[in-house]
Amino acid sequence: MVKSFGISFLILLTLAIVETAILSNITILPAVPDLVLLGSIYISLVNGRGMGELSGFSSGLIMDFLGGAPFGFNCIFRTIIAYISGFFGGTINYNGFLIPFVIGLIATVSKAFLIWIISLFYTSVLNYTIFSLPFLFELLANAFLAPVIFKLCGCFKRQLALYGEDRR
Repeated sequence: MVKSFGISFLILLTLAIVETAILSNITILPAVPDLVLLGSIYISLVNGRGMGELSGFSSGLIMDFLGGAPFGFNCIFRTIIAYISGFFGGTINYNGFLIPFVIGLIATVSKAFLIWIISLFYTSVLNYTIFSLPFLFELLANAFLAPVIFKLCGCFKRQLALYGEDRR
């Protein structure tokens, strides 16, 4: 489990650095795709709910330290989304294009809903509406990048998996 979490943490840290250092500095993008959320969803699909909540929480901590959100803000919704996606780990085939595309859509809409709920308690958090250009861009970017992130993380599936394929 320590090896799997270590590899997961390094993947999430790499995705967070790409997201915050490279993608956030491209001024023509209306919103930044959430690569870290997609990575933690993949990890939870591979390993289930327990590792999902751990990867969601650790990715939230990484994003809280690298971003300007209040401490714990990213941890809350990333943990919830990764935990829920861990329920579907053994039941859906997340290889290919269509299923990761749909997962990216559902994850982004879930993120927007949870941010809206959390913004009721965190008054300093700006929530975005689902009828805005930044949300639409993030929705489409996450949906189209989900198969790419899943394929890249799939290269490390043997190192990420807590159990072999025979234990599922």
